[in-house]
Amino acid sequence: VQLVESGGGSVQAGGSLRLSCAASGFPQPKNCMGWFRQVPGKEREGVAGIDSDGNTSYADSVKGRFTISRDNAESTVYLQMSSLKPEDTAVYFCAAATLCGGGVPSPAEMVAWGQGTQVTVSS
Repeated sequence: VQLVESGGGSVQAGGSLRLSCAASGFPQPKNCMGWFRQVPGKEREGVAGIDSDGNTSYADSVKGRFTISRDNAESTVYLQMSSLKPEDTAVYFCAAATLCGGGVPSPAEMVAWGQGTQVTVSS
């Protein structure tokens, strides 16, 4: 079971980045995929989630700026981040769960995690 994120990096405020997460090795497709982020000293927080039907949910702090999508054929989930702010700086993690519980996924719901990718937004 493996989730591999890519696409992180450094960008100036107002810029955009696209994160990708490739999933492999799951015995059954995971219906719920989510993106989370964490900064040192703070708890990991849910950013966005998407179920197998394409239903999405977003944290209030990213609504209107971030878009989560998935390509089931490629077992890949994406996070398009636009109008980035310095407060979006964090390590971003991709995660999977069998079912989405409704709303933005919580870390406790997820059963598999990627290694994380750093996103740094400078002012």
